[in-house]
Amino acid sequence: MGCGDACPIFPGKRYEDWTLTDPAGQPIETVRLVRDDIHQRIQDLINELAPQRAAH
Repeated sequence: MGCGDACPIFPGKRYEDWTLTDPAGQPIETVRLVRDDIHQRIQDLINELAPQRAAH
C-alpha cells in the first residue's frame, strides 16, 4: 500500500508507512493474516489519535 518511490509530502500531515505482505496469489490463510494485521494497525492508530472514541 503506497505510492511507490514518489509519494507527495504535504507539510503538517502525518504519514504511516506500513510494511505489509502482498496478499496477491497467497493462500486464504495468509490473506486473513494480512487482513487481521491491517485491522489491528488501524485500531491502534484510532486508539492513539482518539482514545476517548476507541473506548466506545
